[in-house]
Amino acid sequence: MKPDPVDNQWREMTWRRPFNASEEVELRAWLAAHPEARADWEAEAQLSAALTQLPDAPMPSNFTARVLQNVEREHRRELQVSRSSRHGWWRVLLPRVAVAGAVVGLGLFAYHRQQTARQVERTLQLVEILPAPEALEDFEAISRLSLATAADEELLALNEELLALTR
Repeated sequence: MKPDPVDNQWREMTWRRPFNASEEVELRAWLAAHPEARADWEAEAQLSAALTQLPDAPMPSNFTARVLQNVEREHRRELQVSRSSRHGWWRVLLPRVAVAGAVVGLGLFAYHRQQTARQVERTLQLVEILPAPEALEDFEAISRLSLATAADEELLALNEELLALTR
C-alpha cells in the first residue's frame, strides 16, 4: 500500500508542534474520510504526546567544541584522501608499468631466441648444401678449364655422322 502524502504531512506536523483549532478540524475531517488510518494515527498521536513529556537531554558544556572538532577531523580526512589520490597515482601505475615491462622484456627475449634458432637452422641447411672444403681446393683450376674449352666442332660433326651410319 502506498503511503498517503497528506497523512505524512499530518504526522510531521504532530512531531513539531501542537495543532491549532483549524488544523484540528481539518485532521478530524481527514480521519473521517479515511477510517483505516485512525488506529495508526491515534498510536502516533499518543507516542508524540509521550515524547513531548520527556525531559530534554542535558547538553554537555563542550558540545559546540566537540561538533567543531568532528567537522575539522572530517575536513582533514577528506584532504588526506584527496592528496593521496592526487599524489598516489604512481602507487597504482607503478605495478602496472612493471608488469607491462616484464611482458615486453619476455616477448623480446622470446623473439631473439626464435631469430637465433632460425639462423642456426639456415646455417645447418647451408652446410648440407655446400660441398666439402677439400672439393673447393681445386675449384680455381676446374673453373679455368671450363672457361678455356670450347666445343670441338669437328668432333661433334663426326659424332653425328657415326650416329647416322649406325641407324
